[in-house]
Amino acid sequence: MEIKIYYQDTDCGGVVYYANYLTYFERARTEFLRELGADISELMERGIFFLVGRAEIDYISPARYGETVIVEVQAGKSTGASIELLYEIKEKASLRSIVKGKTLLVCVGKDMKPMRLPEEMRKIER
Repeated sequence: MEIKIYYQDTDCGGVVYYANYLTYFERARTEFLRELGADISELMERGIFFLVGRAEIDYISPARYGETVIVEVQAGKSTGASIELLYEIKEKASLRSIVKGKTLLVCVGKDMKPMRLPEEMRKIER
């Protein structure tokens, strides 16, 4: 997924504010899952929700105002009720690595108690 860096994404030095990378992870994760047949909206209608149980980010190089970045996502390990997703953000023109990270998504029901991953999510493999 491509994301254009706008002024609103940056700090006063024109560098992407560190917490915005989590937003970029979220956007890319939603599209990644949708493309693999796991539509978050449809799952929510069925009472299936995902909470981020853990997020890790390694900052490698700053992204700056005006650049376009590419967010790559792939599935990592999964258990009965959770799935790990791995991310790398690169600057589009040079492919310079900017950020690497991962999130652990925990599947929960309306009662916010862990539940087994739905079939759409169990078929996502690394």
